[in-house]
Amino acid sequence: MPFSIGKVIDLFRRAVSLNSPHHVQWMLTRRCNYRCRGCTVWQEHDPEPELSTDKVKAGLDILRKLGVVEIVFSGGNPLLREDIDEIISYASKYFVTTVYDNGSIAVKKIDALRDADFVAISIDSINPEKNDYIRGVHGAFKTALTAIERLTEEGIIAGVSTTISQMNLNEIVDLTKYFTDRGIPVWYCLYSYDVPSGPQLFSIGKRNDEFEFRDRKAAAKLFEKLLWLKREKPGIFITERTLVALRELFLNNRRIWECKALRSFFMIDPHGRVAGCHLKEPVASIFELPELWESERFNELRKKYSQCRDCAYLCYIFYSLHSNLSGTTEILLDQLDNIKFVLSKIYNQRVRNQKLTYTC
Repeated sequence: MPFSIGKVIDLFRRAVSLNSPHHVQWMLTRRCNYRCRGCTVWQEHDPEPELSTDKVKAGLDILRKLGVVEIVFSGGNPLLREDIDEIISYASKYFVTTVYDNGSIAVKKIDALRDADFVAISIDSINPEKNDYIRGVHGAFKTALTAIERLTEEGIIAGVSTTISQMNLNEIVDLTKYFTDRGIPVWYCLYSYDVPSGPQLFSIGKRNDEFEFRDRKAAAKLFEKLLWLKREKPGIFITERTLVALRELFLNNRRIWECKALRSFFMIDPHGRVAGCHLKEPVASIFELPELWESERFNELRKKYSQCRDCAYLCYIFYSLHSNLSGTTEILLDQLDNIKFVLSKIYNQRVRNQKLTYTC
């Protein structure tokens, strides 16, 4: 959790720059050791070599110069990269760094994760059998709890990342209360599946009737409940602005945001190819970004993406909603509250050495 004064000042300068991409999600690898039922990443073999350590670092240098504030390392499972220790250490010097894991590798990589600002552990149900079914691996729930417990004991900010779908819609409030009551923050993804209109950077979401939203009114009601819950208690890592947008999306099928792909955010694949989002075609190599970022070609792509209505991926909604100064300010204030919440709970955890258990 390396928040030095110099890093904070540097991040603030980048955060208030309105012409910079503040958020980047970098899929470091497609390799994954889980078999999640709503995901295609693990099903597809990728014959191309991943970027080397030195090239990843060079890419991070470029992102810093562009004004990027937050890096999210995803996959696959990014912890499967043999050089992940070095990558996290380097990235954490300059960015708010989030690392995703399904809970199976984090304990083995504790020393590397000390440098991360946030570690997201995937849990999709507080029913162990149901969670394991969704994740495709027996014992996934218990493994994830152990990982969160160990990381917290080590002073690492670890939270639960839950993908909301029809399958777990009715237990999200209980799941949120369960973890936040124990000092574990919760943030969310939203089940969606890829409907590509042409070539795309990579595929993630797989259509699954079990997960696809059928009761949209119930989903809208959930986001209303989470909105009130967030106002009552800390530890819910999603802004009110985002919850309002999701409620409107499911209740009235109304999008109150304009997509900011290739403006506020973009994606990078394991080979260093860049796209506005994973559903769109690669438009450049990361090493070409300094020359292309303010080009006429990229400006035309931004106009095109701003009209896109093809997906409901929560991370893209979040980044689009917070692309202006007021949105960035809301994120910063929200994150300060979240950090205070987690640090106080880490201290209490160390005092009482509480174990995480759940009985259905």
